[in-house]
Amino acid sequence: MSAVRPMLLGWLTIMVLAVQPAAKNPPAAQSGFFTTSDGVRLHYLQTGQGRSLLFVPGWTMPAWIWEHQIAYFSRHYRVVAFDPRSHGDSERVTEGHYPNRLARDIRELTQHLELSPTVLVGWSMGALQVLTAVEQFGTGWLSAVVLVDEVLGYPPNAWIDSRRRGKGRLELQADRKGVTDRFVRGMYKRPQPEDYLQRVMAASLRVPTNTAVTLGAGFSAVGDWRKILPNIDRPLLFVVTEPQRKQAEGVSADVPSARVEVFERAGHALFVDEPDRFNRLLADFLIQAGLGAANTCSLLSRDDRQNQV
Repeated sequence: MSAVRPMLLGWLTIMVLAVQPAAKNPPAAQSGFFTTSDGVRLHYLQTGQGRSLLFVPGWTMPAWIWEHQIAYFSRHYRVVAFDPRSHGDSERVTEGHYPNRLARDIRELTQHLELSPTVLVGWSMGALQVLTAVEQFGTGWLSAVVLVDEVLGYPPNAWIDSRRRGKGRLELQADRKGVTDRFVRGMYKRPQPEDYLQRVMAASLRVPTNTAVTLGAGFSAVGDWRKILPNIDRPLLFVVTEPQRKQAEGVSADVPSARVEVFERAGHALFVDEPDRFNRLLADFLIQAGLGAANTCSLLSRDDRQNQV
C-alpha cells in the first residue's frame, strides 16, 4: 500500500497538469535599487509573481548571469537576482567585501522586497554567501536552500595552500584582463557565443581589481564551510560539476536529507551550459519540497513527470 500511494498521487498530478493552460511568455525583468543599512546602493532584477526565488551570482559575476533561470521560473514564481556590492550595476564601494556583510546585504534585500520565505539559490562564491546568511540569520526566513558548484571543505580539494592563493592574487593584480579572459572561458564546457563571453568578461572587469582580490581573500580565509550545513533545516539541493564530486559525496553523507546532483558534462557555470537540465532539476526539487505554485509542475515536460512516478 505504501508503494501504491506515491504512484497514485503521481498519476493524479499528471492528470491535473494535462488540463492546465500552457505557460505564458515570461514577463521582462525590471531593474530596481535599494540602499543597505551601511548606505550602499544595490541593484537587482525582479519579475514574476508567487513564491519567491532569490538568485545570488558568483565572484565578480552580474545578476543577469542567471538569465535562463529568470526567464524560466518567472512564469510561476517571483524571481529576483541581484548584484552584490561592487558587482554589476550596484554601487562600487571600498568597504564591506567580507562574508558577514555580504550575507547581511542578502538578508536586507529580502526584507526590503518582503520576499520571506524565499528559496535562496547561490552559485560559487554566492553559495558561500548563502551559507553565511544561514549561519548569521538562521532559516526562519527561508523555504529552501540551493548551493551550486562550490568547495565546502571536503577533501581532496578542501583547501588551496597559501602559496597558490598568493600567486593567484598577484596574477590578478598584474594581468587582470588576461586572468579574467581565462577565468570566464574556463567557466563553460559547452560552446558559448563570443559576444556572450565578451559580455560576461566586461561585467567581471567592472568589479575593481582590489575588490576582486579582497573578496577572494575574505572567503578563502574561512576554509571549512561544512560546519554550517547542520544549521540548514530546510530542503537542501546541492548541485556540482564532476571536479566537485567529492564535495557532493560529503554533503550526501553529512546531510542525508539533501538532494545532490552531479553535472558530469558541464562547466562551472552549469546552469548556463545545461540550462534545461538545471531548470528541470530545480523545478522538480521545488515540487518535491512542497514549494510548487498552482501551475509550477507545468514547467516539467510530460516525460519528466512520468519519470517521477
